[in-house]
Amino acid sequence: MDFLRPTTWADALSAKAEHPDAVPIAGGTDLMVGLNFGRTPPPAMLDLTALPELRGWERDNGHVVIGANLPYARIIAELSDECLALAIASRTVGSPQIRNRGTVAGNLGTASPAGDAHPPLLATGAVVEVESVRGARSIAIGDFFTGPKRNALAPDELIRSIRVPVAPGPQQFAKVGPRNAMVIAVCSFAVALDPHSQSIGTGIGSAGPTPLRAVAAQELASDLPWSTRGALDDDLVLSFSERVAAAASPIDDVRSSAAYRRHALGVLAGRSLRWVWKSYVEGPT
Repeated sequence: MDFLRPTTWADALSAKAEHPDAVPIAGGTDLMVGLNFGRTPPPAMLDLTALPELRGWERDNGHVVIGANLPYARIIAELSDECLALAIASRTVGSPQIRNRGTVAGNLGTASPAGDAHPPLLATGAVVEVESVRGARSIAIGDFFTGPKRNALAPDELIRSIRVPVAPGPQQFAKVGPRNAMVIAVCSFAVALDPHSQSIGTGIGSAGPTPLRAVAAQELASDLPWSTRGALDDDLVLSFSERVAAAASPIDDVRSSAAYRRHALGVLAGRSLRWVWKSYVEGPT
């Protein structure tokens, strides 16, 4: 197996163009686990840890641009106000050691339906910024996942950053697992309120072949009492929960039955909607 370690972004793109089967590695919290369990090694590894331009973040026109090598620990410490749901999800990732190494870009590259970062990115309408020697392009998060553990990256492309809108309102993320930490989600859910556009964003994880949105549930945003900030109607919350559950396409596997996943998603959705609405009601007018 070849090991490639570029020291500039331009060299990284050239190396990926010359070795399109090279697998990028930064945190290595997924790739190395697989290798340790006997997974067939890739023909080459492309080590991106020496690239300082990937390790930071910046504000840009109402968005936060998160570098591909920014670890979860820094998202928690530095972006809990700007990227609420993503920061909450980051707190649930693995152990402190994993959060110090793992990255959102790595989660996207793996494209697992159970990736904790995916529901918040879907709920907030994030954009994945990728590049190759041929040029740069932006991929809407809803178009990024193309199948189980498959994504829209071309063989010669690398993720440079993730563009996340600065939170315009309350957001939440929740997941179900057999324990509170160090666990792959049985199912997960993110919700984001935008009081300015009076809209709701949603994201579902570990309950379908890809992460997905509950589009029908989002359509209930017009029924929320935005102007009065009144209490949520129980029937509205129930309808939201049912529409989220119906949007899922879960399977039976070693971690859960499909029926349990669908039920749990409905519970998470109802609770999350109440949590964000409470924050909206109690927030600044």
